[in-house]
Amino acid sequence: MSDVTLDDRGRLTLPKEMRERYGDRYRVVELHDGIKLVPIADDPLAALREEFADIDKSAEEFRDEAREAALEEAGH
Repeated sequence: MSDVTLDDRGRLTLPKEMRERYGDRYRVVELHDGIKLVPIADDPLAALREEFADIDKSAEEFRDEAREAALEEAGH
């Protein structure tokens, strides 16, 4: 964890190690008790593919499982 301070123009400078790890673009998310910086990937689709590369199921399989679970929960 690092402490950073806004400059007189309201800019925030992240430490070099963080910029190297997470990149240069962030979405600022306002929470009830503060803010959160969420890194934005240069190629969001590539980032999603990488994140879910170890998932063996297709979207259709996930959908079918969700449908079956909902029917079971509903008592059908």
